[in-house]
Amino acid sequence: MAALTVRLPDDKHLRLKALARSRGTPLNRLIDEMTTLMLAEFDAETRYQLRAKNGMGKAPRGLALLKKAAR
Repeated sequence: MAALTVRLPDDKHLRLKALARSRGTPLNRLIDEMTTLMLAEFDAETRYQLRAKNGMGKAPRGLALLKKAAR
């Protein structure tokens, strides 16, 4: 596991500590959970962009398949 030093404004640090306390979790775990969510969002966007790129020009075929499936 790696250590990371992050500089935050004091007021933001206090608010994050209060948020962690209200959730009954350590600040470190709160930050870990937040970064996990952000990375999952980034990965989903990356997959979406790749699928969109791979699907370029294939709309007519896709629409034909949807029409066929609707029967």
